[in-house]
Amino acid sequence: MKYRIKFSKSGSMIFIGHLDMMRYFQKAIRRAEIPIAYSTGFSPHQIMSFAAPLGVGLYSNGEYLDIELTEKAPTKPMCRRLNGTMAEGVRILSVRALPDEAGNAMASVAAAGYTIKLRPGHEPSFSFGSRFDDFMAQETIPYEKETKKSKKLLDLKEGIFDYKVLEESIYLLLDASSSGNLKPSMIMEAYYSFMGERPGEMDFIVTREETYTKDQERSFISLEAVGMDIEEDS
Repeated sequence: MKYRIKFSKSGSMIFIGHLDMMRYFQKAIRRAEIPIAYSTGFSPHQIMSFAAPLGVGLYSNGEYLDIELTEKAPTKPMCRRLNGTMAEGVRILSVRALPDEAGNAMASVAAAGYTIKLRPGHEPSFSFGSRFDDFMAQETIPYEKETKKSKKLLDLKEGIFDYKVLEESIYLLLDASSSGNLKPSMIMEAYYSFMGERPGEMDFIVTREETYTKDQERSFISLEAVGMDIEEDS
């Protein structure tokens, strides 16, 4: 049976990369005595799949991984046991059982919501959110994405599904699908360019608030909402 784990990252754990987080959870699942299934073959490994990997240095309140168990298990005790193995900076927020037809976490991701705040002492010459509405009012937001092999011109506006200018931050709902996958840093780079400035690498505190898929009506729902609780006596 498949289960979906939702967790948060904060503190020093934001500097742990994706591969190390995978190894961390493999050990935590063994310590919590979760009956996880293993692949077959010469080198068996735990069957798990993370949703869109989080960039190093970003906080999160909405990270996910799917695991497959060898037996049905109640979700709340599993959540408690996992939290008992977590290091400071990682907290299990929920464990949900997935329906048979649910896609895995990585393939299901459609969007992610982010809160972007200024790091103290890294303020630009302009009021941070003062002209973000004007920035978004442009017909297109061109951005040149550079990879090791090529350069690609994107229209960032196509991948910004929603935004809010808050008192001390900006909220962005961005395309996080395999075909889109916009990063908050790309939006901030384009916004600062619009304002005639260039952001520094350490200017922002970025928190991924939630990761979303789409339901049958093509509306965004959290990856958590796909699953369900299993009670201890069920």
